[in-house]
Order: sequence, then structure tokens, then C-alpha cells
Amino acid sequence: MSFRSYDPGRDREAVRRIWHEVGWLAPGREEPMHWWLEAGPAFVAELDGAAECLVQTAPGSIRYLEEELPFVCISGVSTSRIARRQGLPRRLIAAALSEAVMEQGAVLAGLGIFDQGFYDQLGFGSGCYEHWVGFDPSQLTVGMRPRVPRRLGGEDWQTVHQSRLARRRGHGACNLRAASFTRGDMLRSPKAAFGLGYCDGPNGELTHHFWCTPDDLEQGPYHIGWLTFQSREQFLELMALLRSFGDQVHLVRMREPQGIQLQDLLSRPFKQRAVSEGPRFGANMHSSAYWQMRICDLPGCLARTRLRGAEVRFNLRLSDPIERYLDGRSRWRGVGGEYVVTAGTSSGAENGMDSALPTVSASVGAFTRLWLGVRPASGLAITDSISAPQPLLEALDWAFLLPPPKPDWDF
Repeated sequence: MSFRSYDPGRDREAVRRIWHEVGWLAPGREEPMHWWLEAGPAFVAELDGAAECLVQTAPGSIRYLEEELPFVCISGVSTSRIARRQGLPRRLIAAALSEAVMEQGAVLAGLGIFDQGFYDQLGFGSGCYEHWVGFDPSQLTVGMRPRVPRRLGGEDWQTVHQSRLARRRGHGACNLRAASFTRGDMLRSPKAAFGLGYCDGPNGELTHHFWCTPDDLEQGPYHIGWLTFQSREQFLELMALLRSFGDQVHLVRMREPQGIQLQDLLSRPFKQRAVSEGPRFGANMHSSAYWQMRICDLPGCLARTRLRGAEVRFNLRLSDPIERYLDGRSRWRGVGGEYVVTAGTSSGAENGMDSALPTVSASVGAFTRLWLGVRPASGLAITDSISAPQPLLEALDWAFLLPPPKPDWDF
């Protein structure tokens, strides 16, 4: 077996076969594949001269409080039927991350998971819970009257992508730079999918919109794939626009935006939950932690960390399982090692140990979760791979008391 960069001329048909085998592409709906592969460097593993495993990446950025950090998304991992249980995905992901760190300067990586456990072996740690809310749009209590919106379709992919990049973003929000990523997402949607929005920018830019995929155009449910806005008024206008569907559409499902509790905008939500029956139009909420992230450059991440609490200094003994999957020629070896860490208004990480400081022992996945604010140190000490003296755990709880990180971009 061999590992190399994806070559469109050489590998396109093999990748098409892989995606059909894993169920990612329906016959006749193959165009999104091309655009997703345009979003960033991709890598293949060969068996008997043919690509049988593909790892795609998409460069971008992630917001950490007020800072913008270089980020790489592992946007797709697919393995053919004949290449399972060969260890190809893990080794190919490790090679892709090494490339992203050394060539693109990525300090953090993220991906979506098919289940918990597999990507932990590469140092990834689970993110926070995302909430999806299903509601009858007629029950929205937004009082404003929306203006007539602009229709958006697949041909508007560049405009839509720019609107996504310019949206209001909070802690943990990601941007993927390549517009082809958005184009692939829009092309993947069924033909009935549509977008609606408003062009209120100084030069007519699309400022706020949503992209919707209906199960049934007449009654719904309507699934909101993404919703972008830059201000309170814009968000409320989009919600008022959804409310206008309420005469005919029975249910809308959408992910709860960061910092907003949708229940605040619903009339008698518990009654609606009680009286709605069946899985199709049930007005309810569910949650899932379906994305993971890992630190790829610890000094790079800490250099951009500006916390608001009291300064904490400690030794960090960090383990990183990815090294076992890296080729011996790789210049990047993960982030395992010993560090002296300062966490405060000015943070940093230096190689070494200070005998005068207490020590945290952690896996890179667990420390990433702490650093992002997914869970407090004292909680991670119970359920994940992190240990430290109790006073230090309590100090870290306060130091990394952060808003829940929300990527607000599915990958």
C-alpha cells in the first residue's frame, strides 16, 4: 500500500466508486463530489495500484474568544469495501494533519464523527452538545413583519458562501475558506431545497439568509441546514420569515444558534410537545455531540489564548496517540511531551518542566476539550484522560470558564 496526494485525472473514478460503496452518492447526484474535493488538499491510500481510501481536508479558521486561529477541517474520510480493517484511514488522516500543520500552519483540527471512539485514537476529543429544535412555525412569538425576501438557489453559491463567512460568530465558530465547500453542500441538497434571504450590505451583499431542505414542500418538516445573520434584527427577521410558513408547514427543525435559546421565542412549547404525535411532526428537542477537535500546535494555540481570569501556571505532561500512525519521515510528530504552561491574559507553552509547579497529566484530546471550554477540568478528570491535584483542577475550572464552543458549520 502507498499514500499520496489525490490526483483528479488518476483517481476520480476510484473515488466515485468509493463514495457509491459507502452510500455518499446516489446515482445521478455525483456533481457535489467534484466541488468538495476542490475545497482543499486530499489524500489517497492505494491498494494494488488503485485508490481505496480517501481523506479530504478544507483549510479555514476558528474563533477562540476574540482571536482567529488557523484551522483545518477533515471534511471527509471514506474507505472502500475491500480496504476495511487495514488501518488506512488513521494513517492517512495522520499524514493529512502533518501536511496541514507544516504547510498551512494549522494549529487546530476538527471533524465530524460517525461514532465515538474511532477518532479518539488520533487525539481528537468530543465537542459540546448541539441542540436541534423542532417547532410549529405558527407558534413563534416574533412580532415583526418580514420584508419580501430574495430567492436563493444553487446558482447563488458564491453569494451564499460570502454571507456564511461574514455571519455573526461566537467562540468556537469555524469558517471554511473555499466557496466550493458551500457549493457542494447546496448541490447535495434535494431539488426541492431552497434559500431565502436579504441583501442589506452596503454594496448589496447578502447579509442574512437560511438554506432549507423540505421533506415535503406542502407540510414539511422543513430542515434548516444553516442560518446566517449579523445582528439581532436580522435574526428576528429570519424567524419572522419562518413564522410566515405556519399556515401550511407543520414543523421546522433547526440547530439552536449560539447564545440563543429558541424556547424563548415559542408559545407554550411544553403543550406543543405534549399534543404533537408521531416522529414526523413531533415538536421536540434533541442533542448530540457529533464533532471533535484536537490541538495540533500547543504553543501556537496558547500564544493566542487570552483569558479573563487569574493567571494559572502548571506543568503539562501531554500524551498524543497520533505519533504511532505517522510515517517516520513526517516532520510533525504530534504534540506529546512536557511543557510549562501559563494560562491567563497572556498565555504560552514552553518545553520543559518546573519542579516548583503542580503537574497536569492529560491526553491531547482531553486537554483540547479543557482549552476550548467544552467541559471543566474537574468534570474531565472524572470521564476523560486528565489528572491533577484538586486545587489545580479547581483553578483550571475558573481559568477556562468559556462560552460553549459552537463551530456553526457542519463538516
